[in-house]
Amino acid sequence: MSKIILTGDRPTGRLHIGHYVGSLRRRVELQNSGEYDKIFIMIADAQALTDNAENPEKVRQNIVEVALDYLSAGLDPDKITILIQSMVPELTELTFYYMNLVTVSRVQRNPTIKSELQMRGFGDSIPVGFFTYPISQAADITAFKATTVPVGEDQMPMLEQCQEIVHKFNSVYGDTLVEPKILLPENQACLRLPGTDGKAKMSKSLGNCIFLADTADETKTKVMSMYTDPNHINVNDPGQIEGNTVFTYLDAFSRPEHFEAFNPGYANLEEMKDHYKRGGLGDVKCKKFLINVLNAELEPIRARRKEWEKDIPGVYEILKKGSAIAEAEAADTLARVRRAMKINYFEDGALIKEQAEKYKN
Repeated sequence: MSKIILTGDRPTGRLHIGHYVGSLRRRVELQNSGEYDKIFIMIADAQALTDNAENPEKVRQNIVEVALDYLSAGLDPDKITILIQSMVPELTELTFYYMNLVTVSRVQRNPTIKSELQMRGFGDSIPVGFFTYPISQAADITAFKATTVPVGEDQMPMLEQCQEIVHKFNSVYGDTLVEPKILLPENQACLRLPGTDGKAKMSKSLGNCIFLADTADETKTKVMSMYTDPNHINVNDPGQIEGNTVFTYLDAFSRPEHFEAFNPGYANLEEMKDHYKRGGLGDVKCKKFLINVLNAELEPIRARRKEWEKDIPGVYEILKKGSAIAEAEAADTLARVRRAMKINYFEDGALIKEQAEKYKN
């Protein structure tokens, strides 16, 4: 069986470093590993419209922003396929068929949906499209026969529901769909990077993000205002590492060469943590080190983005070609699904012949 990846993002704004450590950086590694036969990266505009239906221009404008973030992070259109979800209409039809295999109560129990609904404060005005987001995502994954889905920890319930849909479909209609497996970040700190304010999740809507496209000065300003240990008032006070956003970010980003270049007083992060915990290391010094680490990581991304920004028509051409490749793949899956569900009436010569014989006399 071919090894195939499907993953992506909703185009509701520029991507931030939470996306980067949670999945984007890993996508680049997987792209360059040579282990996978096909990699599909989807800009999920149709899903973004489920809670932005009255503001389609927001989604429209952010298509190219997300594409630029992909390309600047190192995704290579010669190695992977970048597509726009709405340009693959087969996904909508698959979603419709899968809806019959999932109960309302099952979707309501999905932890990711419960969390997202609470965060958006829909109340009794939940858009049906948003509510059925897990089913749409299952259509996306299965359409491309994905065997692997590299995402953050918060998406695990979505993949589990996709697996349930695959099991249900195959048990009812025969072995048709490929069951995907999740691929989580190897670095525990990358499973869910908190916001700069210390809140559990970095989110564009909460305004607690450092974006991949942020300048060095913007990054510095955001880090200097970052949440640390509220009880670490004086430099000599013992400090708390757990829940301290600065150290969580250093866990996710710092490497040995960063200490050699920017913080030679320590051999590694564990030495720095020990000093902070016993007292004598100030928050400002920790933040300045993090600024250097982040800017070292983001500078090549910023440079690539500037180059791609010079050829926006070329970016759209990449998306157009990728969407055409993706549609062909999804059309093949949809044909298999229709055959399995016995709704391929015009292709079923045996059915037509049978019915003709039935009414011949």
